[in-house]
Amino acid sequence: MTEKRRLGDRGEDYTARYLQKQGYTITGRNWHSRYGEIDIIAENGEYLLFVEVKTRKVGSMVPGELAVTPQKQQKLRLTAESYLLAHPTEKQPRFDVAALTVEDDKLVDFTYYPSAF
Repeated sequence: MTEKRRLGDRGEDYTARYLQKQGYTITGRNWHSRYGEIDIIAENGEYLLFVEVKTRKVGSMVPGELAVTPQKQQKLRLTAESYLLAHPTEKQPRFDVAALTVEDDKLVDFTYYPSAF
């Protein structure tokens, strides 16, 4: 496993635990369509979350939240649309972003952006 993948997996694991503590159920991880991937899919009684997780090392040139560009957002929307066609729901879809910063395998910062776009 590459260092980048390991870093990403750790960020996704942390974010999934955070969402569970907030009362969400994780219903999918790394869900793929021909348009891209959604890192975490979670739900509660009201919302179906499509969560993009960005994990960076301290000193990275671009913070994680800024890496969710308009092009990335469009890919996430199309992927979520594919998911919803395969898994219809009455819940309100929502796009969230989790940005994590780590140093020497320690979490330094975690920011969660509900309804990010």
